[in-house]
Amino acid sequence: MIPNILSIAGSDCSGGAGIQADIKSISANGGYAMSVITALTAQNTQGVSAVSLCDTGMIAAQIAAIRDDIKIDAIKIGMLGDAQIIDCVAQGISGLDCPVVLDPVMVAKGGDRLLQQEAVSALRSLLPQATLITPNLPEAADLLDCDEASTTREMQAQAQALLDLGPEAVLLKGGHLGGADSPDLLLTHKGGKGVWFESPRVATKNTHGTGCTYASALATYLGAGLALEEAARRAKAYISASIAAADQLHVGSGHGPVHHFHFLKDNTQ
Repeated sequence: MIPNILSIAGSDCSGGAGIQADIKSISANGGYAMSVITALTAQNTQGVSAVSLCDTGMIAAQIAAIRDDIKIDAIKIGMLGDAQIIDCVAQGISGLDCPVVLDPVMVAKGGDRLLQQEAVSALRSLLPQATLITPNLPEAADLLDCDEASTTREMQAQAQALLDLGPEAVLLKGGHLGGADSPDLLLTHKGGKGVWFESPRVATKNTHGTGCTYASALATYLGAGLALEEAARRAKAYISASIAAADQLHVGSGHGPVHHFHFLKDNTQ
């Protein structure tokens, strides 16, 4: 059965990240994509030029409309913007019995802040509702109010500190580390040192939307009933292949998007 996956996130008019990336990723990995838009952004591959947060009443209405009619098999949460939207979403998804993947979107690829600094504490309060959180190293440092991890040992310690904030599991992404590989750490409350997923680092500037794409793939696999470790393994393989194929696209002059549908035949040739 095709799982119904709900993305709650902001819109990226250039199509590389946010709701647009989520819909592509969910579809590419076999899910039926639904969306609740939390913000409109004016952005392209060079940066964000404007952000307009959506009214919380409309956000609540979108969630309620879906809940009233459609079975939700998994939820992916991305950009939330401010504390009021975080509270609205927390209330809106309360009581749902499905996996929740929270990608704590705080800063865009070009450095533009997408979550108000004063809302970080509110985001921490949402973590206990998450099955899995998927921060990168700068986002983990923001959530923990500490310096960014620069080694795998520091990643291990920060993943544990994030787990202590209440989510069922943490997938801490190490793409910001140097080195030939890009290591991600999956840590749960079962104990132990977790599971590492590594892939060769790809020399490309076209990585816009990687976090959104990765988290949406994870939500889709969890919604399809896969165990957490297997879902993470498949999602890691998918995002790695999407990055590796990113240079096949010619979108903008800055940080272009990953290639969500890299596996499809090019019918233009």
